[in-house]
Amino acid sequence: MSLLNPEPGLLFWMLISFGIVLLVLTKFGFPAILQMVDKRKNYIEESLASAQKAHEELANVKQTSEALLASTRQEQATIMKETSLLREQMIEKAREEARQEADKMIAEARKQIQAEKEKALRSIRDETASLSLYVAEKILREKLGTKEAQMGMIDRLLEEINISKS
Repeated sequence: MSLLNPEPGLLFWMLISFGIVLLVLTKFGFPAILQMVDKRKNYIEESLASAQKAHEELANVKQTSEALLASTRQEQATIMKETSLLREQMIEKAREEARQEADKMIAEARKQIQAEKEKALRSIRDETASLSLYVAEKILREKLGTKEAQMGMIDRLLEEINISKS
């Protein structure tokens, strides 16, 4: 009995057992296998649909985030521009206040200098008047040292007063 030449009885029983296995598989196995393959196919299709949906949502989220980022950048630029403008206004206001304060201090200094000047001039006038009186007194004492000179001066002054009254 060789394996390459099987006997007809063995061949018959092999064909019958193959037919029974084929019949059992056709009746019970293949529908279950096809059902499992269909389930797997549906699961894969659903997974692909979910992946496609997730991909679309991700693209949507990416687009939304880019729009939000662009909006945020624009707001940032606007805030920076407003901040810069506000800073310039504050600097200009500070300069103006400093200028006004300096003008005020200069005006105050000028008033003080003018007051000191007038005080000095008054002092000089008082000193000059005092010195003039002192010099005039010395000169008059020297010139009016005698009684005749004093009487002559009095007569002359009385004549001047009478002339001015007339």
